[in-house]
Amino acid sequence: MSAGADRGVRSDSYLGGGGRREAGAPAGPVEDALRQVAPGRFDAYERLLQALAEGQVWMLLWHGHPGSPDAQYGNMDIDGLGYAPCVTSAQELAASGWNRTHEVVPGRRVAAALFSDRYGLWLNPHAPGGGVGIPWLDLRRIAGGLDRLPAGPLRVSEPTVEIHQFYALLGQNAHRTPAVRSLRRAWVQPALGSPYLAIGLDLYDTRQAAVESVRLMMRQSIGAVPDGLPVSTVAMADAYDPVAMWMRANSRPFFDRDLYGAAPAPTAGYGYPPQPQSY
Repeated sequence: MSAGADRGVRSDSYLGGGGRREAGAPAGPVEDALRQVAPGRFDAYERLLQALAEGQVWMLLWHGHPGSPDAQYGNMDIDGLGYAPCVTSAQELAASGWNRTHEVVPGRRVAAALFSDRYGLWLNPHAPGGGVGIPWLDLRRIAGGLDRLPAGPLRVSEPTVEIHQFYALLGQNAHRTPAVRSLRRAWVQPALGSPYLAIGLDLYDTRQAAVESVRLMMRQSIGAVPDGLPVSTVAMADAYDPVAMWMRANSRPFFDRDLYGAAPAPTAGYGYPPQPQSY
């Protein structure tokens, strides 16, 4: 696995980059967490994401220099998904043999720069076994807050819980909320944590007053949900949300003011490497 030969991912050096660490410094939290990652160890992987959110990485520049407007990160293609390679310390940089320039960037900052282009981050590709890849959807979680977004890969399906009263009440309240175009639903099982019912909100208007009216609609309806059943909302306009992507591809609205047709066929993976029944 090597960096792309003639193209790269634009560097986020225009955001200011991060401080450098001297060679010979001890391993940091990212490397400590990386050593614990193993197949099926979602708890260890989550700790790695947290360490990245709080730490920094050494980004390998394929073109340009730190701070230059034409700086670009390297590019790796793994199973059809793009990743920018990096290393986790000055020692790993020396071990990698990288002979071009690099920049040290806070993990949260580089996550925000990469996920919007649907690029992941590949840690220590020179290491035995090829290193560890962080898909762009997990970089989105780092950038947006690990406590705010569910741990993936997600298993998403049609809900089977019988809560017709809630759906009926929500539909009635949606009729009285002009900002709502349609509502969809999905059952979401995160890699870590409890499953929950997701309500997809497709809105005509996303200005503050309209958003507040939709929040009121949900508050007026949530009392019909049985105790102990978690409910979350998802913005259908969010092009990066895996639950919204699944809903657009696989579900029809249960409330539809415009009565539009079915969504297009699904795209496997939704930003994660291929895994059976995972999104």
